[in-house]
Amino acid sequence: MNTLSVADFRKKLLCWYDRYGRDLPWRLKKRVQDPYNVWLSEIMLQQTTVQAVIPYYLKFIEKWPDVTALAAAQDDEVMHAWAGLGYYSRARNLLKCARVVVAQYGGEFPEDERDLLKLPGVGPYTAAAIGTIAFDKPSVVMDGNIERIASRVFRIEQEFPTAKPFAATLLQPLFCKPWQDGLYVHDFVQALMDLGATVCTPKSPKCDLCPLNSMCEARAQNCQTEYPKKAPKKKVETRTGEAYVVMNSKGQILLEKRNPKRMLGGMYGFPGTNWDNYQDHQSFNYNEGIRTNIGLVTHVFTHFKLKLDIVLVRIGHHELMDHQVWAPLGSVGDYALPKLFVKACNLVDVEKTG
Repeated sequence: MNTLSVADFRKKLLCWYDRYGRDLPWRLKKRVQDPYNVWLSEIMLQQTTVQAVIPYYLKFIEKWPDVTALAAAQDDEVMHAWAGLGYYSRARNLLKCARVVVAQYGGEFPEDERDLLKLPGVGPYTAAAIGTIAFDKPSVVMDGNIERIASRVFRIEQEFPTAKPFAATLLQPLFCKPWQDGLYVHDFVQALMDLGATVCTPKSPKCDLCPLNSMCEARAQNCQTEYPKKAPKKKVETRTGEAYVVMNSKGQILLEKRNPKRMLGGMYGFPGTNWDNYQDHQSFNYNEGIRTNIGLVTHVFTHFKLKLDIVLVRIGHHELMDHQVWAPLGSVGDYALPKLFVKACNLVDVEKTG
C-alpha cells in the first residue's frame, strides 16, 4: 500500500467515524483518553459484547473512578461487581493490575508498550490498544473486527489465527506511517473497531455503506463473506457433574468461596463434584440429607460445555468450614455468584414455589 493510498484510507475511514462512530461511555473522539478508562473497558470487552459491558463499566467507574480507588477495593467487593460478566480470571487480574500500577508506577499507567505488557492480565492486544488509544502511540492493534477488515481488504487466503502476523504486517503502514495534523491514531483504531462492529460484520456486511469499499479486494471479487478464512472448529468437550444446593432447617443456602486457583475462582458457588478437574478438590458428602434432583443446568465455557445436575440437599446441621457461609435464599444475590450458580439457584426458587 503506497503513501497516497494510506492517506486516502485514513481520510475516508476517519470521515466516516466522525459521522457514524459509536458513542460509548469510555470514548472521547479527537482526544486521547484516560488510560484507566481505556484499560478497564478493554479488559471488560475481552470475549464480551459492548452492550453487555456498558452497565458493568458504568457501575465500576461510579464506584471506583480511578485506578487508586480500585486498587484499594476489597477482593470480594470487586468480584461481586463483576459477577455475571464471565471469565472471572479477568476480575482477579484487574485487581492485581490496579495494585501494581499504584505500587510500582505511582497510580499512572506506563506509556511504554513493553512496560504495559508486564502488567497482570495485559497481553499484546490490550497493551497496543492502551498505547494507541490512551497515549496516541502508533502500534498495530488487532481485535476480531480489525482482523476481519484486513482479511477482506487484502483478501488474505491464509486461515486465522495463523494469518494474524501477516495481517498485522499489511496493516502496519496504516497505523505507523507519519500522521497529518488533525488526524490521530487513537481515533483510527476505534474507527476500525466500529467499522467492523457495525458495517464490515461477519455475516451480511453492509458493503454499500462502507467508506473503504473501493479499496476492498474481496468486494471487488464479490466474495467478501468468504473472509476471513478460518481453521475448522474443534469439537467442544462436554462435561457432566453435580452441584449440591444445601439447605438447612432455617431455609438458608450453603455457599462456599471457590479456591482462586480453580475455575470461577474467588467467586461464591455451591459444593459439588470435580467437573473443573481441580486437583486439590475436596468432595463433600451430603448423603445423610434428603436429596432431591431439581433440574439440569447447562453452561458453555471457553473450552467445554458443562451439564450440571442440581441436587437440593436438606440437612439439619453442618459445621461450616472457613470458606463457607449460610445465606438466606433471598440474599444469595448479595454474594459474587457467577451465572452458572445463579441458574442453579433459580431452580431452587421453582422448587420452593412449585
